[in-house]
Parts: sequence; structure tokens; C-alpha cells
Amino acid sequence: MSSEGKKLFNIIILGVSFMFIFTAFQTCGNIAQTVITNLNNTDFHGSGYTSMSIIYGVLSASNLISPSVVAIVGPQFSMVVSGIFYSLYIAVFIQPTTWAFYTASVFIGIAAAVLWTAQGNCLTVNSDENTIGRNSGVFWALLQFSLFFGNLYIYFAWRGKTHITESDRRTVFIALTVISLVGTVLFFLIRKQEDTKAPGDEDSANEILGESSSARNKMMRAVAAFKKSITLSFTKEMLLLSVTTAYTGLELTFFSGVYGTCIGAVNRFGSEEKSLIGLSGIFIGVGEILGGGLFGLLSKNSRFGRNPVVMLGILVHFIAFYLIFFNMPNDAPIAPMEGTDQVAYMIPSKEVAMLCSFLLGLGDSCFNTQLLSILGFLYSEDSAPAFAIFKFVQSICAAVAYFYSNYFLLQWQLLIMVIVGFFGTITFFTVEWEAAAAQAARGSDYSSI
Repeated sequence: MSSEGKKLFNIIILGVSFMFIFTAFQTCGNIAQTVITNLNNTDFHGSGYTSMSIIYGVLSASNLISPSVVAIVGPQFSMVVSGIFYSLYIAVFIQPTTWAFYTASVFIGIAAAVLWTAQGNCLTVNSDENTIGRNSGVFWALLQFSLFFGNLYIYFAWRGKTHITESDRRTVFIALTVISLVGTVLFFLIRKQEDTKAPGDEDSANEILGESSSARNKMMRAVAAFKKSITLSFTKEMLLLSVTTAYTGLELTFFSGVYGTCIGAVNRFGSEEKSLIGLSGIFIGVGEILGGGLFGLLSKNSRFGRNPVVMLGILVHFIAFYLIFFNMPNDAPIAPMEGTDQVAYMIPSKEVAMLCSFLLGLGDSCFNTQLLSILGFLYSEDSAPAFAIFKFVQSICAAVAYFYSNYFLLQWQLLIMVIVGFFGTITFFTVEWEAAAAQAARGSDYSSI
């Protein structure tokens, strides 16, 4: 197999591995609050929102050290160990206890930081400036199939149920744990890349599975990766992109946890309210897959760079927020176990709710594929620190959003996303224009990236 063939193979394996792991984890996140609400009359007294807030809070802090971890042990082993911790977190729901639930939330936060830093490293090493856009789209589309499969099962398994029994819960989470472990094992199929750098060159995104010849070298790489993360954090481009990244953290929280909870709390949906959580996840996944695949395929033919895709993303999200505001009761995110009988500005419509799910997924894919692409392009020499900063900002904003989701009515959550999304789009445009100008000054064809 040619070098380019090996790189594409690695990208596909990376995407498929993440698809399995996040089929389990995202389905878990989508139904966690609903499952927990049905547990709260037992000895278990946890909160899905609080757990997610802990996960993303720890994740954000752990991104300070994740480049060093990846530099020492390599991206492949980093992803394998992280995948094991994802599986342990999901397994907690088989027989949940409050202490185990929150302890697992801390560990998966650390694992997630390492996993996504290693993913960014792997994606960049197996791409160049001509393939980063395509590979980002391919990876994102494969990853987002995770929203389709797990939620399809939830839709059929929970159809017609208004209460989730202990047997229902155990069956679902045993299956999800096994699926997560399958994704973890697949990381072993990623192939080594030959190191083509000249002796003495430094590159935090060097060989995908390269190992240092000594412990001292590994420690030096770890320290260098940490220092590089701090330095990159204060560059103009990274500060501007951080506003866009902050928005992706807020809307990630909304579509992956809050919106499903809202749907499951609307009593006017009748006996379908719980199964509609799964159907919503499917429509989000369809939007994500369509966006990732489309923007990946079109990346080499775009004459206008990344800005039109991001503009499409914010317009699609604004339409979704407007429809959700009219369709969903204001107290849906914080409704009790009995649900809510309130009505917003229209009688709650299942069709409108599913359309909004699709739009949320499509808009999210617009932002994330272009952020992955521009980070891989701007920081090809420093991919691990750059992607660690990306996840740091995204995660800390997701943690804040999960925290206020315990208390804020729907209208305030939507307003926050509208404001941050507006400014995040402007800052992305600014970085993209400057990158295009710099590329043109070097005499390269910017439309090819």
C-alpha cells in the first residue's frame, strides 16, 4: 500500500474507532438525564447535567497536560487507554451508585482530553495541506454515524414507554459498554508512519507511533509540548478561534444533552416522548453525517475557503433556535420526572422538533469540520498543542453550559448561544481571511486546502 493509501486507511480506522466509542458515549449522554430522573426515587441521587459539567470541567483542565501525555506514550496507546475509561464510565450505569458515577466522571474527563489531543495529532500527521479538509470531513462523517446507530436502538427499544425500568437500563448499557470496547480495540489497527523529517527537526506532530529512544527525550518532548501549548494559547489566531470554539462547546451541550431532555419532558408528545429522544439523536446524526461528508467532498473544489460553510452553520443554527423557542415549553430543560404540560408559542410538534434536531446536527458539522481543518492547516507543525487548546476552550464552555442547564430556562440558554455564535462567526471569518492572505502571499492555491 502506498504512503497516501496508508494515511487514508489510518483516517478511516480513526473515524470508525471513534464511531464505535461515541455510539456508546453520545447515546449514554443523550439518555443519561432521562435515565437518572427515573432513578432518583432510589438510593441514587446523581444528576446527568452535573456529571457532564464535571466531565467537561476536568477535560478542560486536563488539556494542559494532554499534549505531554501524547508526546510521551504516543497517540495510539493514548487513545487505547482513553477508550477503556470511556467504557468504564458507561458501565457504571449498569448498576449505578452516586459515588461511582461522579468518580467515573472525573476519570473520563482526563481520558477525553488525552483522546482528543491524540486524535488531532493522528489526523494532522496523516494529512497535508491538500488533504486536511478532505480528511477532516471524512473523520467527522464517520464519527457522527455514532449518533445514528445508538439512538436508532433507543427509539425502537423505548417506543411507547413512559418509564424506564431497571431491565431496560441494564440491557441498554451492557450493549453500549461492549460497543465502546470494540471501538477501543480498533485503535490497534492504525499503521505506523515513517519519519521523513530531517535530523534535528522538532515537530510535536511527528511520527504517529514513533517512540523516543530514551526516557530523557520523552520528558523533554513532554515539557516542550506543555510550553508550546501555553505559547500558542496567546497567539492572535488562537484567541480569535477560541470564541468560535467556545460556541461549539455551548451548542454541543445543548444538542447532546439538553435538547433530548427537553423532548423527553414534553407530556403533549404522549407515549412517544421517551422514544423521541432516540429519534432526535438520529436526526442530529443525519445532519452531522450529511454535513461532514458534503464538506469533506467539496473541500478541494471550494474557491471561497471555509467561511461560506461557517456562515451556513450559523444561519442553520439560528433557524433551529428560533423554531425551538416557539415549539418547546420554557421549563422543559428543568422539568421534574412527571414532565411538563406547559405550551410555548405553538402546540408542541414532533415534526418541528425532529427538523430542529437535523438542523442542530448540520450546523454543528459546519463549525467543527472547518475548525478541524483550519487548526490542522495553521498548526501542522504543532498539532497536539493546538488541538489541546481547542478542546480546552470547548470543554470549559461545555462544562459551564451543563452547569447552568440545571437552572436556566430554555429561552436564556438559546439567547446565550445566539450571542456567542454571532461573535464566534465573526472571529472565524477574521482568521480565515488572514490565512487566505498569507497563503496567497506565498503563491499557493488556497482553494485547494
